[in-house]
Amino acid sequence: MKRLFDCAAILALTSGTALAADPSPIGDWRVKDGYANIRIDNCGGKLWGIVAWEKAAGKDVENPDPAKKARPTLGMPILLAMAPTRPNRWEGEIYNSNNGKVYTSNISMVDENTLKLEGCVLGFLCGGENWNRVTTPPVGGVSLPSPPQMSKQANLKKGTPAMSDLCTRIASENASTDNNTAARK
Repeated sequence: MKRLFDCAAILALTSGTALAADPSPIGDWRVKDGYANIRIDNCGGKLWGIVAWEKAAGKDVENPDPAKKARPTLGMPILLAMAPTRPNRWEGEIYNSNNGKVYTSNISMVDENTLKLEGCVLGFLCGGENWNRVTTPPVGGVSLPSPPQMSKQANLKKGTPAMSDLCTRIASENASTDNNTAARK
């Protein structure tokens, strides 16, 4: 009987670590080539990512919308409305400022400090890269203010946190786009 109790206790202790929360993509991520950091947050149940730091200030000159060609790339949305589709997978779109195009995309966590990003053209020509979690503030370049520290996992799970600076920027960007669309009609 004691052996059965010991086995049950060991199983309970080890399964507790297996049930730990999945890593969260919320936070700052350095892109593969290191020229920018993308800040990801949960805005209304979807993940959005904006440029939070860049080595050199830039403009969105390749954007097909003439009204956006002069906007700074700092603060610009990159990951667009990534919705959870299954555990550890979000699908939406990604904006590529190098060519002004939007692609179907998905993200998933490889581990606590690695985010896997995949983008597709025509649904089957896909490519991807891994981004690394930013653990130390970048030196030089230009950056947005750091976000306040909060529980990343709680923010992702609840889906209705107080609106962050990132979510405020997204709401403003979407309102501006809606107004420009309405003005052209």
